[in-house]
Amino acid sequence: MSLLAVRGLTRRFGGLTAVDDVSFDVHEGSIKAVIGPNGAGKSTLFNLITGFDPPDAGSVRFDGREITGQRADRIVRSGLARTFQNTELFEELSALENVRIAADLGVRAGFVRSALRVGLTAGERESVEQARRLLRLAGIAEFAQARASDMPHGTRRLLEIARALATTPRVMLLDEPAAGLNGAETRTLIDALYRIRDAGVTLVVVEHDMGLVMEIAEEILVLDRGAKIAEGPPLLIQKDTAVIEAYLGEECADVGC
Repeated sequence: MSLLAVRGLTRRFGGLTAVDDVSFDVHEGSIKAVIGPNGAGKSTLFNLITGFDPPDAGSVRFDGREITGQRADRIVRSGLARTFQNTELFEELSALENVRIAADLGVRAGFVRSALRVGLTAGERESVEQARRLLRLAGIAEFAQARASDMPHGTRRLLEIARALATTPRVMLLDEPAAGLNGAETRTLIDALYRIRDAGVTLVVVEHDMGLVMEIAEEILVLDRGAKIAEGPPLLIQKDTAVIEAYLGEECADVGC
């Protein structure tokens, strides 16, 4: 049984069908990529799955339970988290504090004490260590005490991922995590995604960086004008005629992405 099952998902905005009868499965422990040209419906698909936008038709099942139309906060608490194209961080707080807040650990007075560097309770110390573990998992442990506003772009993207991990997801949807990253930052991201997958979090990644997609994805879903036009392993997708015409182009198919 798939961990995440999407069936016939459809969303219309006036006369535009942004997501058109899309179905796919995500299996536990896998990394699945979603690709397609700008305007293909990728981010809208994520919004429908995670409760930020209601579908006009179709269903979403997570771990065998129907979650279609549930509020976004309930979906997060059930174990399905996401990141966004634009980072939304607490700019004046440290990376460690950003992750602790995202965890919503229910120790708000303790959080104030830790921010003021006063003594911590055992529970608060545990929450700090958990936040440090997530920063290590994301590959940015050395930035624990750095303010978010002072971080380079690539580190901020990884902090956003660490914050999503703080909700203890079983599945995490990442919306263009490599956007704006240079080569070294992209390599750090790839290594972090493998660590996260190996730690037991299933990943679904919307991404335009085809080098990253072809390296990490076990399966790729391709959207064009809201509809699914292909799905399968990277080598098959790379040679698919409809995908080449809609998105990849002949050069990618000839020399690899």
